[in-house]
Amino acid sequence: MTEAQADSSPAAGSATVDSAGGSVGQPGSGYTRPPGMTPPPTTPDPTVGVASPGPARVAEAVKAARAAVSAAAGRGPRRARLHLRRIDPWSVMKFSFAVSVVLFIVMIVATTVLYIALDAMGVFDSVNGMLDGLIGAGGSSSQMSFQFSASGVIMVSALLGLVNMVLFTALSTLGAFIYNVCADLVGGIELTLAEKE
Repeated sequence: MTEAQADSSPAAGSATVDSAGGSVGQPGSGYTRPPGMTPPPTTPDPTVGVASPGPARVAEAVKAARAAVSAAAGRGPRRARLHLRRIDPWSVMKFSFAVSVVLFIVMIVATTVLYIALDAMGVFDSVNGMLDGLIGAGGSSSQMSFQFSASGVIMVSALLGLVNMVLFTALSTLGAFIYNVCADLVGGIELTLAEKE
């Protein structure tokens, strides 16, 4: 073999490079890539057992992620414009009934606590005495007199609470029907939802 042939032949253990710049064959690797085939984009990672992306691809992915984050931060929080087209009357009736029951219980408890507090201060005794004086001064011959008692106050508050339950539930359901009719005519209420800044 001449010196020119020795210089042109590939060195032992080196890879032959094709016209595209890729490695054609690696002696000792066990396979040969055909000429013109581009090299694989990943390099094997023997510690994990799967192919890991090359450093150039990682750098490009990091740059793309930073660009996306900066673009999102520059345009502000995301916004969405929605239309409230229909309200289900059955769900409104159930919700309003549950709320009215809670308000009924709150009204009874608040009335009882307020009556106990005012009775401990002697307010109802003075009011009852004043009512007896007014009825006696009026010359009424009947022995019936109006007085504030615990049972009477709680019964009146319970009656008002029941009326409130019926009216609140009925009016809320009727409001849902009216909204659906109006939404069919004008398109409903437009809502703009946005993320927190």
